[in-house]
This record gives sequence, C-alpha cells and structure tokens, in this order.
Amino acid sequence: MLLGVSQGSRPSVAGQRLGAPESMGISTLEPGQRPPTMPPGRQVSIRVQMLDDTQEVFEVSVRHYLLSVVFIFFILLHWTLDIYCIPTLKQIRRPKNTILRFVVKFFPPDHSQLLEELTRYLFALQIKHDLACGRLTCNESSAALLVSHIVQSEIGDFDEVQCKQHLLNNKYIPEQDALMDKIIEYHRKHVGQTPAESDYQLLEIARRLEMYGVRLYPAKDREGTKLSLAVAHSGVLVFQGHTKINAFNWSKVRKLSFKRKRFLIKLRPDLNVSAPLIDTLEFMMGSRDCCKVFWKICVEYHAFFRLFEEPKPKPKPVLFTRGSSFRFSESPSAGQVMVNGQKQSLSLGQSPDRRQPSPLTSPLLTDAGFVRTDDEDEVRRKRFPTDKAYFIAKELLTTERTYLKDLEVITVSFQKCVGKDEAMPDSLRNLIFANFEPVYKFHETFLNDVEQRLAQWEGRSNAHIKGDYQRVGDVMLKNIQGLKLLTAHLQKHSEALLELERTCRSSRRLEGLCRDFELQKLCYLPLNIFFLRPLHRLMHYKQILERLCKHYPPTHADFRDSRAALADISEMVVQLHGTLIKMENFQKLLELKKDLTGVEDLAIPGREFIRLGCLSKLSGKGLQQRMFFLFNDVLMYTSRGMTASNQFKVNGQLPLYGMTVGNILFISDHNINSDVSFSSVYYITSLTVPTAAVSASEMEKWVEDIKMAIELADKCNGSSAEILSSSFTDSKSPEESSADQESEDDLSASRTSLERQTPHRGNTTVHVCWHRNTSVSMVDFSVALENQLSGNLLRKFKNSNGWQKLWVVFTNFSLFFYKTHQDEFPLASLPLLGYSITVPSESENIHKDYVFKLHFKSHVYYFRSESEYSFERYSTNTNLILFRMDSTANNPSVVVLVT
Repeated sequence: MLLGVSQGSRPSVAGQRLGAPESMGISTLEPGQRPPTMPPGRQVSIRVQMLDDTQEVFEVSVRHYLLSVVFIFFILLHWTLDIYCIPTLKQIRRPKNTILRFVVKFFPPDHSQLLEELTRYLFALQIKHDLACGRLTCNESSAALLVSHIVQSEIGDFDEVQCKQHLLNNKYIPEQDALMDKIIEYHRKHVGQTPAESDYQLLEIARRLEMYGVRLYPAKDREGTKLSLAVAHSGVLVFQGHTKINAFNWSKVRKLSFKRKRFLIKLRPDLNVSAPLIDTLEFMMGSRDCCKVFWKICVEYHAFFRLFEEPKPKPKPVLFTRGSSFRFSESPSAGQVMVNGQKQSLSLGQSPDRRQPSPLTSPLLTDAGFVRTDDEDEVRRKRFPTDKAYFIAKELLTTERTYLKDLEVITVSFQKCVGKDEAMPDSLRNLIFANFEPVYKFHETFLNDVEQRLAQWEGRSNAHIKGDYQRVGDVMLKNIQGLKLLTAHLQKHSEALLELERTCRSSRRLEGLCRDFELQKLCYLPLNIFFLRPLHRLMHYKQILERLCKHYPPTHADFRDSRAALADISEMVVQLHGTLIKMENFQKLLELKKDLTGVEDLAIPGREFIRLGCLSKLSGKGLQQRMFFLFNDVLMYTSRGMTASNQFKVNGQLPLYGMTVGNILFISDHNINSDVSFSSVYYITSLTVPTAAVSASEMEKWVEDIKMAIELADKCNGSSAEILSSSFTDSKSPEESSADQESEDDLSASRTSLERQTPHRGNTTVHVCWHRNTSVSMVDFSVALENQLSGNLLRKFKNSNGWQKLWVVFTNFSLFFYKTHQDEFPLASLPLLGYSITVPSESENIHKDYVFKLHFKSHVYYFRSESEYSFERYSTNTNLILFRMDSTANNPSVVVLVT
C-alpha cells in the first residue's frame, strides 16, 4: 500500500461491504491479535482516507510509525503489501490539516496470488479509483465491462430501473453516459455473480490492460521527445502518451542510477549480436528530486518482485557519504517476503531455497542481484487441476476468446468502417450485420459461461462450494442448444459473402473500402475468412466434444451431457457442411484473385481450386522459378512481377479437358541443364512445359492432383473450358510454346502493361509458398482452418536466454503473437509453411518440459506449453498441417507437361 499526502478529501459514500470496523481494534480475520503498544510521548490525530473513500482517525505518537497502525488495521497477512509512507510524523508540517491516502503500491501480475477476499476487495477498490480518475485507460468495451462488474458488486443482480438509477448517481468512468447502454447490457449477463466473484472478474480484466498499475513519470529522451517512464513487476517501461513503446526487463537491466536530472539505465550486453550496441540509455526528468523518487520506486519494485531477502546495509562511513543511503526494506509489521507469489518466512541470513544471502548491498542491479522469473508459471501450474477434461475445457475457453475477437472484426470494426461511408447499399448492410450481430451477442454470453465455469473449476470462485463444477459438458449442451436456434443466421453468412463480392464488382468505391479495411492490422486474415468463421467454429466444437467424450468413461457425471452436445453439434455440421465446402472454395478463389493479374475472372461458376505452389519451369535461361495454380479445369503458371503489389502475372493457361495421361517415363538426358537430375517425365498431350519440383514427394503431389483434375474436367464435358477459351493469355502456337524462350528480360518488359496496381499485403499464402518453395492444396487449407488453436505459450529464440510469454493464435498456416488475448491486433506473425517441427535434442540444453521446436534453415524457435495436453495439441496440430506439406528434398524432380 501507499500513503500519500493530500490536502483535500472527498465525502465518504462507499458502503462497508465487508463490515469494516468503526475503530481500530482486534482483527476479524486473526482473533487475538491486537494493535501495537503506543510508545510514550505526544500523540497526534491523523486522518487517513481509505480506498473506499472513508476516513479513519488514528491517534499516533509523533515518534511512531503510522505504517504499523494502518497495517494492523487491515491485517493483510496473505499478501505482503509494502507501505510507502512518511516514517515519522515529524516530516508532516501540519498533521491536523493533512489527509493521508491509503492506496495500492505494488500491483501483482496475477491476482490469483491474493488469497484473502478482503485483499482482493481492496485491490478492486484501487482499480475502481483508477478508472474514475482516468488513470486506467482502456477501450470502450473494456471500460463498460469493468464498470458492469463494479455495479454487480455494488447493487447485486440486474434490475434495469435500479441499474440506471445507480449509474446516474455514481460516476465510475469519465465518459459514462455514452456507455450507459453497453454497461447495462453487460450487467444483465452477471446474474448470480457474488461480490467476491465480481471483484475477481474485475481484477482479471484489469490486469490484462496495458495501463494496469502504471504510474507515469514525465521524461524526455536525448532528442527532447516527450515520454513517460513507469515501473512494473517486469521491469522499467517507456510510454509515449498512453502507448507503451519500450520495456526493459529486469533480466536485461544491469544497473539503474541517476545523476542530477538524468535517469540512466545500463543494459546487459547482448552476446548474440556482434555489432556493439548502446548499453546505456539516458532520460531527462523534471528535476533531481523527481529523478530520485522514480529511482527509489524502481529499486523497491525490483527488490519486492525479484529479491529473496532484504539487502544488508553498508557500514556508515566515518568522514563523509557519497550517493544515496536509501535501502529497500519490508514493512516492520509484516516480516514476510514474496517468492513467485508464495509467502515465505526467512531465517536471518538465509534465502528460501537455502542458498547463500544475496550479495546485493545497494539499490544498483548487479548480476547477482536478481532471480530469473522465467518459471513463474510453474507454481501456478501445480495449483491447477490435472484432469484432462479441465485442459479440454480450457482449450474451449481460449479458442472462444479468439473466435469472439474474430466476430468483432465484422460486427464492430467492419460495421464502423462502412458506417462512415455510404458505399454499401442498405440491403447488403442489413444482410451482413443483421445476421452477424445475433451470433456475436450469443457468443458473448457463451464465453462468459465458460469463463465462470473455469473460474469455479480452478477454485477461483466461491461458487464451487455450491456444487460439483469440474465439468463442462453441461455448459456446452445448454449453449449448443441455443446455437441451433441461430442456424438460419449461419446459413445467411454465405449469402452475405456472395452478395458482398457481387456488389464490389459493380462498385469501385465499396471495393476500395473493403481493400483498405483488409490492410488494417486488426484484419490479420483475409476479410473473406472472417465471414466463414462461424461455420468453422462448429467444426471446432465438434472436435472438442469428441475429445471430451473419448476421455470420459460412460459412468462420468458429465458424459451424458457431452454426448448429447456432440449429437446436436454433429447434426448442425452435417446440415451446413455442404455450404462450408462451397464457400471455402469461393473464398479461396477470391483470395487468389487478389494475388493474380492477367486473368479476367478467376471465380467463374463451376471452378474448383485444387493446389498452388512453386515449381521451376524450363526456359531459355534454364529452370526459372514459377508459381503454378491448379484448378479443376485449367493449370496456370505465373511469374512474380516487380510491382508495388507483388502480384503474379499469368503467363500461360493449360486447359485440362481432353488431355491424355501417358506413362511416367524415366530419362537420363532431355537436352536440359546437366546440373539437374531428372527422375521422371510426365506427358500430357502436345505442349511441352518441363518443370522441376523440389522433391520427389512434392512432384508426386502435383502428379496425383493433376490426374484428379483431368478426371474432374472430363466429367464437366468441357463446359468450363469453353468459358476459359476467351481469356487465354498464352496465345502462342504449340510449336512456339514448345520452344518457349521466356527470360527475365521478357518479364521486365511486360511489367509496364500490368493491370492497375492496388495496395496488397505481401504475406499471403501465395507469397509465402513462393519464398519457401513449397505448395499447398485446398484440403490443406481446410485442415488448417478447422484446426485452430489459441492460448499462452512461452517463446524463446535460438540464442536468447529467457522465455517470453505471449498469447498465440495458430490458424491459416501461421502463428500470430499477441501480448494478451485482449489485444486488438497481433504484434507479429510467423508463417509456418516450409517449417519443420521437432523436440529439442540434449545438445540444445533446453531443460524444460513441454517444449517443441520449429525450424526452417537457420531460423529456430522454441515454444513451451503450460501442460502436457497443450503441448500435444500444439505439436500434433502443427505437425499434422506441416506434414501434409512436407517438401524436404535432396534433388529436384522434374514433371514435363506436354499438350
């Protein structure tokens, strides 16, 4: 806690929810404990404003530490909260006219470490105060959700009249009136939630906000740019406005110091970087006193969250002192210290793990002065349930959070984008949002139900006393039955996607609007994929319930509900599966259309996408890398254009209807470069297009898919071929084509005649396949979208020392990295096409459980899961998808197409 000096006060309006005592006395939590004996001397009445805005009067000796009195008043023995206060009252000039404020000083990264309800209540009051004064900034949705939990704690279950009246009489956030309806809507969903549960949910949401527990101190960098410095449990933070732009973890900081107005951060050298880097960062603060105050706070934070013991004071010099004599010490009434969130009693001169005392004898952060917290989740993991059903339920929770964010892309962000412009017709607007919003609101409730059940399962809620909540099948059954009522809306999503594409063709304005929205960071996948998310989510539910039913014995209490839920969701999957297959193909054609130029219309009726990938085509300069696109009616080959959009120019189209397939012939020489080892030649009619794949397995995939495509083309009786005949770009005769002398010079000359250029992302699947020299099929795309995962992972680079905790979403062949699941957009992504997945070898010295390794050439990443179940899910799903596209090669294999 922190006692700060304040010359004014606000009237006390908050109720005493937990029955705060009227006067200082025996604690209700610890019978028999009494306040400390007052030392003799003159006593002064001191007013202290508590976290609920009530004021308490303490009779304190001038020589007494006010800290001890207030600390005993609260009896916070289950979390060591240091109280930073004026040590004696001599430093207060006018004690009678001064009001001291009792506030939180150290904010724990995980509020589950707060064992007492009273302690959580006090932290919740601090969050409430930070919201009211605008210190805890967040988006409107988070602010409304936080206030809804405060209201639930204050007045109980939802009553519309009472809730509105309460919000009119109490201001919890500056812009509360504008969010009134949203707060009421959230409050409506908290029925049955106790005040203790509301406090827990409030802290759960708050701790994930970027400004949680942050106290900003104005500063400037060397260039004079205005910044703010802050300190947290993890290290020193740098903000520009309310945006965090840098963070210096304690493990990276070697020394903190100040010199007059300059605050200095000396970093540890990075052994993995050969070039010398700046090892000392300098910030200018307002004054020496401001600099020293912030330095002291950094020292206290480092000691509180990182040290096993208090540093021993240095002997006082005889003649003169140099530098500050400030040392961090625990509160005199506590005698406790926190290690990884656990209370430890210390013997003099010994650390909790029996190691020798830390040599840290000054506030400077020396090498031996900190303990790494890479394993801070280890202790938490031991407290969580070990039943596999719990981890299955947790996967449901984590993926549901990501799914709700994906729905927000359409229902919130895209709707807001098109709402500013009249380019979208009202009929299309109603078709999209009238069918997405009911689904979004339903899943908000669904997510809340799952979150509450997991909280009960983990023992984070008092509700577990009322019954057996170590199951999730009943929650799934109830919500899937509700989801079945939305089947009509789900069927309309495919119609909405078709109508959006049709309207974009006729409206350049709407097309540009959608293209610009797709370039925003929050639209981390192609826009069309978000329209298919509700249909993919049904597949996710089915897979989760299948694993749950497989795990449960028939006698388990949750088995019957799980089987019933599986039957209901299977029925929905069968009902909508045909629509999903058609829309996945349509979506993929629309996506490929953005990457291609030189073809008039790719998404024609009856066309089905089969495979795309990188092959080497023989030209006058030898084998040249080309991208091939295989459909059920045509095989296209393209070259990459050197344009702003990096689109692929279609150089040739080979109709598949009427082709004949010859035998696979093995040849030793085909008048082609001698450095290429040809293992087989594949003949199709008369146009020779010799191509080489990176491996025999890759060649076999192309051969099998081409065979299948020819069969499909023959079944269509050439109907698609007739449509294609008017859009061929390869107008050469068979003789000219067989002697094709395509070169890079020809390509550079043709770039001036490309279609109009439009902004386009360069990290699409086509571009990744181009750079990784691999291929993917439509089946691969379906598998990747139907096997999405979300959750926390620890990431480590090949040569780094520590692990970084991230929220990771695995979908569409990529890992997307966030700080928390509440982030609006990913910080970075890792396309996995071409990567291999293994487990670390002994020589790599990764002595941790549940670690898998992703590597491609010299790029190596290690990931740690929180449990064996999570490890198997990530490693198995990743391996399943990557194995399908494994193109590990020794020598290229050549496929010669002849028409």
